[in-house]
Amino acid sequence: MSGHSKWSQIKRQKGVADGAKSKAFGRFSKLIALESKKAAGNLSSPGLANTIARAKAINMPKDSIDRAVAKGISKDSGELIQVVYEWYGPGGVAIIIDALTDNTNRTTQEIKHLITKNGFELGAQGSAAWAFKKSGSGAFEPNEPLMDLSESDEEALGKIFDQIDENDDIQRVYTNARGYEDNESD
Repeated sequence: MSGHSKWSQIKRQKGVADGAKSKAFGRFSKLIALESKKAAGNLSSPGLANTIARAKAINMPKDSIDRAVAKGISKDSGELIQVVYEWYGPGGVAIIIDALTDNTNRTTQEIKHLITKNGFELGAQGSAAWAFKKSGSGAFEPNEPLMDLSESDEEALGKIFDQIDENDDIQRVYTNARGYEDNESD
């Protein structure tokens, strides 16, 4: 029976899982390098220790963590800059994109292109921030009440999130849409 190989199914599922892990590890590597640069490599600094603990929680290997710390304190490391983009998506939901990049012009143009391709516009700094409060860890939490979306708006938002997830510079995406409040990318 052609196409019914158990190994074929395992290989496909493992490939998807490994791809997701790789993307998460890459994001944490950038975060650890940034925090390492801020803390000058001091592993006991709260920001770096918290980021390392979060990376360990998703089973990031110790050697990858050590490489990221070393990259952050090396002289030839590129400058990583944290950038926040705000805009309004389908159904008028507020969306904040938190990115970490070495080239803000490139990342801004990629985000603008993605948003305009879906029929929306990038907002000004602070335009969507009113819908969120910042937690102690630096994450954004949506204010109550959360917005309900129609089925078509929910589908459009899911499509946009899938496209956003393909960008390596984007760390987290926050929205005040009901059902997505715990759906931040790590």
